Amino acid sequence: MNILSIETSCDETAAAIVAWSGNRAQVLANTVSSQASLHAKWGGVVPDLAAREHIRNIVPVIEETLTRASMKPADIDLIAVTKGPGLMPALVVGVSAAKTLALLWKKPLIGIQHLEGHIYANLLREDTVLRFPLIALIVSGGHTELVLMQRHFDYTVLGETQDDASGEAFDKVAKLLGLTYPGGPEIAKRADEYRIKNQESEIKEITEKFPRPMLNSDDFNFSFSGLKTSVLYSLKKEDPAKLSDEQFVASMCHAFQEAVVDVLVGKTKKALALYAPQTFVIAGGVSANVRLRNRLRNLIDTDFPKTEFLTPEFAYSLDNAAMIGIAAAIRYEHMNEAAQRALMDTALTLDPDANLPLQMLANKASE
Repeated sequence: MNILSIETSCDETAAAIVAWSGNRAQVLANTVSSQASLHAKWGGVVPDLAAREHIRNIVPVIEETLTRASMKPADIDLIAVTKGPGLMPALVVGVSAAKTLALLWKKPLIGIQHLEGHIYANLLREDTVLRFPLIALIVSGGHTELVLMQRHFDYTVLGETQDDASGEAFDKVAKLLGLTYPGGPEIAKRADEYRIKNQESEIKEITEKFPRPMLNSDDFNFSFSGLKTSVLYSLKKEDPAKLSDEQFVASMCHAFQEAVVDVLVGKTKKALALYAPQTFVIAGGVSANVRLRNRLRNLIDTDFPKTEFLTPEFAYSLDNAAMIGIAAAIRYEHMNEAAQRALMDTALTLDPDANLPLQMLANKASE
């Protein structure tokens, strides 16, 4: 089965073709047109501007994807698109394009929840199987959640951010430090350089500079707004000229990143100890953070050796359409024939949902 998938939930216009054989996925083409440089001067994504760029890019991106995969419309068996969550003006472009193609080409269409795509991106690694129960740490610009899965499409949100998501906090702190958007990679780069260049005693002192919000709370929820504010107040006590000092900025990046990672790893450890999952995965754009990956890997190897730790390839950590394609493949495979046939009518009924919860797409027809 060849799946054409489309993703426009934020500021990447993406399309992919995923070939699914029933037990293995092969990405035949994966095209991403990023708008990061366009939004950089605003310090974040401007929804209406993102939508206009999606309108400009969507057709060329789909055409390029078909060309790179050496495929024509007749070769496509299923179309998949991100239904939500995301920026509504951006989602509308992708959903409209998918519905139009489904009608023109007479193809079944399936809507996919964006975070589900990030979880199933882990199956784009060769010979990977999800064993349940599974815990996923979803970390991105808009979401920070710990999710328990007892089986496919059975989601229980154990905890989530009460304010800023981790990725959002990275971007806001980067802006405070005078770094470019997107802020996550910029902070991670400088934090890594700081650890390499400085003595252990100095690193330990700066590591403890900022608080670890909700680390010791009795639940699995997160909060990063206070951490961001702590960075702001710390900078107000300093000479503004220090923001031109690379060493000072790098030290702040390290201190902030360690605080975020400590919270994410600490909450994850509690969840793993309580639920003893067979599989643990990280998903979302912040999952590309090497420091977070390494800390989680060390946690699993040391304290939970019976739990398999999966991470998506870096290319599939950030927003992309291949993850939407593999999620669609798994959903389609678990549907009965009636549910599969009903997808031929989805082009007339599918609407984007900017606040679509992960649990809302549980499919009774697939049981």
